[in-house]
Amino acid sequence: MSRCCINLSNNTAPSILFTPRKMIKSCIAASFALALSAYLGVNLCKQAAAQPFPESEQTPHVGGKNSTGQIPRYAKILMDCYPDYVKGYKDNYLIMSDGSKILYDDGQQKTPIERLDHADIEDMFYFTYRRERPTGIRDDAGRCRNERLFKYMYGSTPAEVRKQLVKVPWNGSYVLFSKVNGAAAALAAVNRELQQHPELKKYLVSSGTFNWRYIRGTKRLSSHAFATAIDIGVAKYADYWKNAGLSEASTQLVYRNRMPLELAKIFEKHGFIWGGYWYHYDTMHFEYHPEIIAANP
Repeated sequence: MSRCCINLSNNTAPSILFTPRKMIKSCIAASFALALSAYLGVNLCKQAAAQPFPESEQTPHVGGKNSTGQIPRYAKILMDCYPDYVKGYKDNYLIMSDGSKILYDDGQQKTPIERLDHADIEDMFYFTYRRERPTGIRDDAGRCRNERLFKYMYGSTPAEVRKQLVKVPWNGSYVLFSKVNGAAAALAAVNRELQQHPELKKYLVSSGTFNWRYIRGTKRLSSHAFATAIDIGVAKYADYWKNAGLSEASTQLVYRNRMPLELAKIFEKHGFIWGGYWYHYDTMHFEYHPEIIAANP
């Protein structure tokens, strides 16, 4: 006996296909795997955030190597959130799955722009992710990314990233997202929860996920380059700081937002951060950063 299912191939109208029962079981298994991956990934990070740490490890080290002999809190969070890639910590280095090392703290005092352009691992956690309208100048939790770490995990070239892309249901269609670190599974979980909120549907039109590009006006790769970000609601509801015509160093930005906070809450439950909580606001933008959520429970 056969069953029918919907085919949502690239940029074509949905068509009805008759699919053998064995393929139906395969599809169900794949969906279950996505859901399980999202659940395990988020809960590992929650466990990391809940573990007690010495008082000296509760806040970021600013300009100094960790010399306590203990694993720094943020290194431990990365190990728990990204267990397939970050295997350990030793002598101020993250130990990666292939035995290579990434410097944890370069010990340098940095300006805000230098921290963005040359972030070490510790710099990624410099800002607190506050679930409220930004009040601090350049308070941009999650914008500091150690590019070497993200290239190691998600791919260092467009071709490498594409190999990890999978189709994720989104707002009645699908988008392409990286399956690495449970990112695609997490986005699928967001989509399932949003289906229970018809009042939010008008905000969900996606304008893109994967796009190997630099952030406008910089030499920093966007999180879209790693297929770990989604932009939504661009046409009618998005606000972006660069549209104000000011430089990144400006202290005169006026915050704007037309997105409901309920959207951010749903994304955050599944390991995403929202650009609407940045001083350099980007309200259309959601990034998969379970380590930032775990560090700021």
